Amino acid sequence: MKRRVYNILFHTHTVSGIVISVALYVIFFAGSFSFFRDEITNWERGHHIEINDALPQDIDSYISHIASENELQGREIEISRYYNERNINVNLSASADTLSTEETQQRTNFYLDTHNLSKSTHASNYGLGEFLYRLHFLDQIPYPYGRYLSGFVALFFLFALFTGLWIHWDKIVSNFYVFRPWAKIKTIWTDAHTALGLIGFPFQFVYAVTGAFFLLKGILILPTVMGVYNGDQNRLFEELEYTHPVFEYKYESLQVSPNVNGLIKQTLYEWEDFQLGEVHIFNYGDTNMHVALSGHLNYKDKFNGYGYRIYRLRDQKIIDERIPEKNNRYLDGVKNVLFRLHLGDYGGLGLRIVSFWLGLVSCIVILSGIMIWLVARNKKNITEKKRRFNYQVANIYMAICLSMFPVTALSFLMVKFFEPEKTLIYKVYFFSWLATSIFFMLKKNINYTNRWSLISGGILSLCVPIANGFKTGFWPWISYSKGYTEILFIDLLFLFLGLLALWVTFFKLKSQPVSPNFK
Repeated sequence: MKRRVYNILFHTHTVSGIVISVALYVIFFAGSFSFFRDEITNWERGHHIEINDALPQDIDSYISHIASENELQGREIEISRYYNERNINVNLSASADTLSTEETQQRTNFYLDTHNLSKSTHASNYGLGEFLYRLHFLDQIPYPYGRYLSGFVALFFLFALFTGLWIHWDKIVSNFYVFRPWAKIKTIWTDAHTALGLIGFPFQFVYAVTGAFFLLKGILILPTVMGVYNGDQNRLFEELEYTHPVFEYKYESLQVSPNVNGLIKQTLYEWEDFQLGEVHIFNYGDTNMHVALSGHLNYKDKFNGYGYRIYRLRDQKIIDERIPEKNNRYLDGVKNVLFRLHLGDYGGLGLRIVSFWLGLVSCIVILSGIMIWLVARNKKNITEKKRRFNYQVANIYMAICLSMFPVTALSFLMVKFFEPEKTLIYKVYFFSWLATSIFFMLKKNINYTNRWSLISGGILSLCVPIANGFKTGFWPWISYSKGYTEILFIDLLFLFLGLLALWVTFFKLKSQPVSPNFK
């Protein structure tokens, strides 16, 4: 590679990386915990889930309960389960019957607990698992700005990945096996950045591409909507099959009692290993009532096994279907494969554990990049004013990034001792994050920030399973004996994280101070 080309790529890699480093760290750190969103939610609530990745089959009982509190005539009822938790999502549309009561003309959505049939709103159902999941695409920033920001961060990250690969291409094999822990500090960070960056490259590439696609697709499809569809966004969504079909309301009462359970039983009998994800009922109580059942095959059987079936209820005739084993199309592949790759849920808990650690490795790559940037600018030919400015930038970056570890562990303790609500989670997490970041910024010592972030995060992490045991009685050995794998997993995860953080601090971390002059 020519020297000029190398310099251009090197500087663009450095600039793009340092600009997005903090936001990218937040995305990867929160995203790593998002792989265990369901386990965190069940750990918070002390719940154990027996049926994973599917709706319970007794839908009629839930409909009866919903009907006892809501007028359903002429409405569309959508019952779905997106996460492995006890709550299912219920959406009630406005009634198609124009003569119905004013109440039925209002859309309603809520969560229904499948065990005790209690209702909850989005705010009351919000937990720490949901918070971390949304933090990983900056959804706490008002919509759509947070999502667009994280989308552009993913896009620039993709650029940084390829420029980084390009500038290391000539020595990519030899440098991968080089690690010099006793060399000068810049060499240590460079070796770690190169080796860990190469290890995590496939993982980071997948998440950069899929993240940019999901978060920027509103911008990406805009030319298509305006050019091909003349601004008709609904028409595009129909062709992409993001909308449900429309069935005419006949204003004639259905003479038979709806039996959704029977339709589910028939479908599951014919489609072996089919996991029901959504039940959508059209024109409830009308002679033109239809029921749509959709879901997917078990991922161990087929990676992209999406399928659905629509029944006309009055004669239980199948009017449309897509058999998951046969009728998958290119469109299904485009829509579903990207989701599966990004969520990492197609390989069970083992794949999510690997993805979790690769996410944390990506965080280390980001931190090492910041330190390389800082040490490279601590040269005698750079004025002291610029050197101090560079140090303050790195000091602020490291304070914000490293303080996420103890703040996250503290938040797990909070939700165990207090009723987790959306506003409380926001206040505890963001205020403690702000206070901790400011404290470390004012210390102006990156080594101090690193050491005490690990110490405080490690101690708080060790307290997580202890707090859970005292509060709920689910000590790890009790969770194991009862088969409460979700609760046990989170306890063991934080136990391991706490021990690892303290081991690194006291046995592997050098006590070398990092000051503006690097003496």
